[in-house]
Amino acid sequence: MKVRVALGVLVIIAAYVTTIALYAATGLGSPRELTADEPVPGATSVTFDLEEVHAVKGEMVANVTVTPGPGVLDPVTHSLTEDLSVAIHSAVTPTTRSWPKGTVPGVFPVALTIAGNPGAYPFDRYRSGPITVEVVRGANRAPERTWASFVDRVPGWMFSIPSRGASDASTVYRVDLHRSPSTAAFAAIILGALITIATLGVVVAVQTLRNQRKFQPPMTTWFAAMLFAVVPLRNALPDAPPMGTWVDVTVVLWVVVALVASMSMYVACWWRHLKPEVDDKR
Repeated sequence: MKVRVALGVLVIIAAYVTTIALYAATGLGSPRELTADEPVPGATSVTFDLEEVHAVKGEMVANVTVTPGPGVLDPVTHSLTEDLSVAIHSAVTPTTRSWPKGTVPGVFPVALTIAGNPGAYPFDRYRSGPITVEVVRGANRAPERTWASFVDRVPGWMFSIPSRGASDASTVYRVDLHRSPSTAAFAAIILGALITIATLGVVVAVQTLRNQRKFQPPMTTWFAAMLFAVVPLRNALPDAPPMGTWVDVTVVLWVVVALVASMSMYVACWWRHLKPEVDDKR
């Protein structure tokens, strides 16, 4: 008995340490720069700070920072020496920002499109469309060469820039993203809790139905409480997916079925064990 208790404690400690380590390594959302290109000396650069992911909507939101190259920036006032425009495609709405001479480029949000299967939560993966960046300055309307960098600031997600083929243009970028191991571990713990309460409900009901345990009337409220706990636990999943995903079909639905069946068995025990007393008519 003591060995089993010790092993159980060790398993709990190991699971706790593993969860904390995963969260510290992949779930905090600490800024991490993604290598996309080698910097182009003297060129205007664009930085995408990835801030949010809306998997169901098929978009990720980035704050875009434009850093003008030395050739278009006044060294004294640090303002533009000529008009500057930046156009970004692969956005939900193609975005163009322009700044006149004498101003300083600001930061602006852009919603970039992503494609994937939200129903595969928490193992869903996505890829952005081809992201193009064009910089135009002065009266010359021909796009000039630029380079872009990406910074991951989204907790619970992992981003990467896939290597580009020779056919890709120098200003075309793609972003791959998937949920971090810490998010998958968190979801696994919540789903494990749901499976555990369903298992406990079935065991208690079956043992009582087989007369292996005495019927306890207050336990009926326990079954009801466990049943009503399913939805809050399901919604506690990180970045909870829409209803009807594989998580619902394979786990949540059957947890509800098991708890309802257990409650029904326990009510049957109530019907059998608490029969009304027959009046003595002698």
